[in-house]
Amino acid sequence: MSNVRRFEAFTPQIDDSVFVDASAVVTGDVVIGADSSVWPLVSIRGDIHRIRIGARTNIQDGCVLHVTHDSEYAPGGNSLSVGDDVTVGHSVVLHACTVENLCLIGMGSVLLDGAVVQSGAMVGAGSLVPPNKVLEGGYMWLGSPVKRVRELTDKEKGFLA
Repeated sequence: MSNVRRFEAFTPQIDDSVFVDASAVVTGDVVIGADSSVWPLVSIRGDIHRIRIGARTNIQDGCVLHVTHDSEYAPGGNSLSVGDDVTVGHSVVLHACTVENLCLIGMGSVLLDGAVVQSGAMVGAGSLVPPNKVLEGGYMWLGSPVKRVRELTDKEKGFLA
């Protein structure tokens, strides 16, 4: 069985330049942009809503990316969107949230339904981003629940670019 799997009417659309490790599983309504990478033991499951991953983004080992179904708590459900030039560290859970361009999500972080990480933000390792929380770009965010810690240095901003 392939690790890129059709689910119902949806087959993942993955640019030819994308690396997907043989142990990763990509299922359903998923689009992955050019020059991105999906590393060992990642699960990207677009079974009940869509997942979009931009160009030059890396999803590191052990991450779980999933979505939310239509319910009274999430009318219409929630998709998952990860922008261009994003680093998603080892063992991150992205659940029905939005990560804009040029972001770093630190290892072991959990981002929940409706959360938005604006372009140019860093989320420190082990952070919990609660549902519907908006993280302003240009800052380091850290903790459980996540809090704005400080403005990013020019060097850190350069790292994201």
